[in-house]
Amino acid sequence: MTDEDAGRRGTGDPGTRSRFPRQAPNSTDHDELLSLLSRHDLAFARDPKEPDDPSVFEFDPDEDADETFPQSIASGGPTSEGVILWTRIDPDVFDHDMPLAVEVAADEAFTEVVHRGVIEDSAAIEAHDYTVKVDLDGVLDSFSEYYYRFVYGTTASRIGRCRTLPAPDESPEELSLAVLTCQNYLNGYYPAYHYIAQEDIDFIVHVGDFIYESADGHFKSRFAPEYPGREKDFPSGYSLVESLEDYRYLYRVYKSDGYLQEALEQHTIIPAWDDHEIANDVHWDYEADAPAADHPRGDDPEFMTRLAADAMHAWWEYMPARIEYDHDADRLQERFRLWRRFDFGDLVSLVMTDERLFRTEERDLLLPTERATAPEREPPDRTMLGPSQMEWFLEQVEETQEHSTWTVWSDEVLTLPFKVGAGPATLYPVQGGWDGYRRERQYLMNALAARDVENFVTITGDMHCYIAGYQQTEYRDALDHKLVGPVDEEKRVGVEFMTPALTSLNVAEAVGLTEGPLAKPTERILRKAVTLQNPHIEFFDSHHWGYSVVTFTEDDCTYVGYSVDKSVDSPDAPRELITAQRVPEGKTQLEDVTDEYRYGKR
Repeated sequence: MTDEDAGRRGTGDPGTRSRFPRQAPNSTDHDELLSLLSRHDLAFARDPKEPDDPSVFEFDPDEDADETFPQSIASGGPTSEGVILWTRIDPDVFDHDMPLAVEVAADEAFTEVVHRGVIEDSAAIEAHDYTVKVDLDGVLDSFSEYYYRFVYGTTASRIGRCRTLPAPDESPEELSLAVLTCQNYLNGYYPAYHYIAQEDIDFIVHVGDFIYESADGHFKSRFAPEYPGREKDFPSGYSLVESLEDYRYLYRVYKSDGYLQEALEQHTIIPAWDDHEIANDVHWDYEADAPAADHPRGDDPEFMTRLAADAMHAWWEYMPARIEYDHDADRLQERFRLWRRFDFGDLVSLVMTDERLFRTEERDLLLPTERATAPEREPPDRTMLGPSQMEWFLEQVEETQEHSTWTVWSDEVLTLPFKVGAGPATLYPVQGGWDGYRRERQYLMNALAARDVENFVTITGDMHCYIAGYQQTEYRDALDHKLVGPVDEEKRVGVEFMTPALTSLNVAEAVGLTEGPLAKPTERILRKAVTLQNPHIEFFDSHHWGYSVVTFTEDDCTYVGYSVDKSVDSPDAPRELITAQRVPEGKTQLEDVTDEYRYGKR
C-alpha cells in the first residue's frame, strides 16, 4: 500500500446536536430484530459454495478496489483450522445476480491457491448492509499464514493476510499480540494503525470501544482541537445513536479510515466490546431485566433493549468475530455470548469476558472514600461478571493452568485499585472499573490465589492510560506501604497491563496539558504521584496515545507501550517507545526493560 493509499479517510458532513424525542421512533420490534440473527442469517459467517463457473475469479487488475470494497477487508475469529473473512460491497455497485467470490492462497502471488468459493445469497448480503462474512473453519492448517481476496464482477479487493491458531498440542516458541482500545474517530487520526500494520505480530486483540456512539463532542475535552475530515452526521439526525442505521453508519465511517484498513488487511483481529459499542456506561438493570446507560433515554427499558439489540446487530455484521449466539434464550443479555477462550497451542490461553451486559450499575457516590466503597457497604447482589460468567471464568482459568504456560485475561476495565490520596483521605475516583465492585474483585482475587494460579497476565483498556502493576489479594495504600512495607510477593496473583487509548480523551488532554512548557513536568509529576499513591502500580502514563505489543515465550512475557502522535494525519506521524515491562515465567515480578528496547539492546 502506498502512503497515499494509507492516508485515505472516510468523512461526513458536520454533526448536529439535537434534542431527542420523548418517544422512540417507529422501528422493527425487538423480537423481530433478534430473529434476524438466527442460525440461517448472514450475521453468522457462511461456508462458501463450490464455484460452478471458475470465471468468477477473473478480474481486471486496473479496477479500483475502493469503489467496490469501500471498507476493504478483514479477518478474525481464528481457530486452528480456519478464520472468518469479512468484507462489504458498495451498494452502488451491488448486483443481485452477481456472486461474490473468495480466494485463499498460501502465497501473496496466489500461485498456491488452497480454497475457492462463492456466496450467492444476495438478499442476505443486502439485508446486512452489504456486509459478508465467510467461515473457513476446517479448511486451513494450524498456525499458518494465508493470503485472501474477494472478487466481485471484474474487481478484486486488496489482498489480505490472515493467520490461524496453533493446534492445542502444538508448542509455539513465541506469540505476539498488538493490544488496542478506545479510538474515538472525532478525537484524532489513526496513524498508530499504520505502525501496527508494520509490526511483526501474530494477532490484534481489541479490548473494546472500537466505535464511539456520538456524532459531536460528547467525549472530547474543551481543550482538544478539531480534526478536519473526522466529522460525522448520523442518518437519524441526532447527536447520539438512535437506531441500527446509526450504528451501521459508525462502522462504515470508522472502517473507511485508510490506516485502520491497512492494519486489518495485515493482521487477524480478536475483538471484544466495551460500553461505547452500545452506549456510555452501559450496564444491566436487573430489576427491569434490560440494559441501561448514560443516554437521554437510557432509563427506558424498551428503548434500551432495542438500542442494545441494534448495537450488537451492527457489531456482529461489521466485526469478524466468532461468538456463541443462543436464539432460544429468553433474555437479550444471554443471547450473545462474548465470553470465550482462545488457545495458542500450549503457550498461551486467552480468556475473554463481557463486563457490560452483566454488570450492575455503578454507584453514584459524592465522595468515593475507602469507607464508602468498602466491600461490606456494597449493595447486595452487586456484580461485574454475573454468577454464571464468574463460574465459567474460574473454570477456564483452572483448565488453562493445566494446559498452557501463560493464562491471559482480556478484561475490558482496570482490575487494579486506582487510589488518590492515602490513609483516611483515600478516594477511588474510577467507579466504572473494578474499584466500583470491590467485593467481587476480592472474591475473584482470592479464588485465583486459592487455585495457585501462575503466570497470570491481564490485558485491559478503558482508562486511556499506560499501566503496569500487580493484581493482589491485599492492597496497601501509600501510608501503610511506608510504615509496614510492601505486600508479600505470595499475595500477588498476577500482573496487569493496560493499553493506552488510540485517540480518546486522556487525563492530560482533559486538563489541557498535552502541549506547552507544562506538558513534560506534569507528565513526570503525575506518573510519580500515581505510583506513590498506588504501590502496586509500577508504571503509569496518561499523556500519550498509541498501542501496546505483548509478547509471550516460554521464558517471559513482555509488554511494550508505544505512543503515536494522533494529531498528525500521516504514516510518518512520530512514534515513541513509552515503556517496556517484563515478567519472567514462574514469577510475579515486573522488570523495567525499557532501555533494552530504546537503545536496541534487544
